Amino acid sequence: MNKDVARILVSEDEIIRRSIELGKQISEDYKDKKAPILVALLKGSVPFLAELMKHIELDIEYDFMDVSSYEGTESIGDIRILKDLDRSIRGENVLLVEDIVDTGRTLKTVKKLMKDKGASDVKIVSLLDKPDRRVVDIQAEYVGFIIPNEFVIGYGLDFNQKYRNLPYVGVLKEECYK
Repeated sequence: MNKDVARILVSEDEIIRRSIELGKQISEDYKDKKAPILVALLKGSVPFLAELMKHIELDIEYDFMDVSSYEGTESIGDIRILKDLDRSIRGENVLLVEDIVDTGRTLKTVKKLMKDKGASDVKIVSLLDKPDRRVVDIQAEYVGFIIPNEFVIGYGLDFNQKYRNLPYVGVLKEECYK
């Protein structure tokens, strides 16, 4: 375990098992519909996307958006689009892939943007959900794990761009960010 991790919240094995379950559910939900385009929000969702898409039994496409709303440990509420999609999504089903639903501001903004771009349907799959921090009304249709209000790192989640490569989700020691 990394020296800056207070404890492991979600193990790599748990993430893999839940990704298999989510992949099966998504496959079932879209079996009689047009397969969704997975839109991963950079950078945090990349490990989850890589694991999840192995378990979706549909002919899927994926693309990336880079959207920023954080400085340090706090969501600042100012959503900036740093990289937009490389293709049109008009008439497509979109499945936003996120590492964590925290305040909900980013996902609410991105979901509206997808609808404004002409997506037929926009749903959300998130590795983690932290409902205690929600400030806007938004829910992911597919959630890996509901977690308490603690600062988490690993499996794509970072603190100042570090710790993303940890193979689990851990709680960052307070002394590292206070």
